[in-house]
Amino acid sequence: MKIAHNFNAGPCVLPREAVENTIEALKDYKGTGMSVIEVSHRSKEWEATMEECRSLWKEILNIPDGYKVLFLGGGASMQFLYVAMNLLEKRAGYLETGVWAKKALKEAKGFGDAFAVASSSDKNFNYIPKGYVIPSDLDYFHITTNNTIYGTEIHTDMDCPVNLVADMSSDIMSRPVDVSKYALIYGGAQKNVGPAGVTFVIIKEDILGKVSRFLPTMLDYRTHIGEDSMFNTPPVFSIYVMTETLKWVKKLGGLNAIYKMNKDKAALLYNEIDRNKMFEGTAAKEDRSLMNICFVMTPEFKDKEDAFMAFAKERGMVGIKGHRSVGGFRASCYNACPAESIQALVNCMQEFEKLNA
Repeated sequence: MKIAHNFNAGPCVLPREAVENTIEALKDYKGTGMSVIEVSHRSKEWEATMEECRSLWKEILNIPDGYKVLFLGGGASMQFLYVAMNLLEKRAGYLETGVWAKKALKEAKGFGDAFAVASSSDKNFNYIPKGYVIPSDLDYFHITTNNTIYGTEIHTDMDCPVNLVADMSSDIMSRPVDVSKYALIYGGAQKNVGPAGVTFVIIKEDILGKVSRFLPTMLDYRTHIGEDSMFNTPPVFSIYVMTETLKWVKKLGGLNAIYKMNKDKAALLYNEIDRNKMFEGTAAKEDRSLMNICFVMTPEFKDKEDAFMAFAKERGMVGIKGHRSVGGFRASCYNACPAESIQALVNCMQEFEKLNA
């Protein structure tokens, strides 16, 4: 079988163990004689899987009482709408750190006074704003904790005077998180916790029911809380793979172990970027993402960019082309990306330097 070093930004690399277990469930789900994509979502077997998935979320993230875990469709982009519709009564503030934060803000503006409290757009989002003041009269303050396109990340759980809402699509389960500091956490699964098709929502139940507008049934968080995420047919395949992925996280030792692995992997690649005269990072060093490592050729070697891309592809590197708004290269080093793949990319960069510098 062909071996690929998968650095795709999403859908991304999954634990091989989760993939293999899912293959078996596609053949025969829990001895039912049916595939996991054929079984009724009202069956006792599926209800047990849903409960296992919820329990793993609560255990691994140490989610406090008073919070609910939901599995919804529509991706994080649908949550941009959900959040504002369910929480915005008068004013909401957003930390504008990239394209996805801007898109979330755009949706919120349709429901009230939503604005950017601070922005890093002046430098093409290559840093996380600092020193800003969060107004105390906001219904909520929204952040995007990791910015896949620009390679920046908020590394700590901030203290916030109002309800803190976080899009954690691309760094959830990559480090320990103090969930109690957040009113709502959401994200698409397709980075660290599963395939595309399911969206996770962790929500403090007592923040709901505060807006005066009419809420359509499907867009009211309380609908999905009341029906345990099964008001309509849930994305069963994606939830099954998520469950297997979270079992892998737990087996590895949970988020403390995962966090150490991610820091070690990122350090390996960032050290090479800083050492190698042909490459340079694009994000401010103090805000560098552990998940999405962005870099470009130095000005002296800018004309070698296409050559390096071809060179890397020949050696099994997949998905390292940078986003069009930044250019260069991006290595997405999510939880399941093995250290061996990072080392292979480093070796590739060193070999290319010897041949061309």
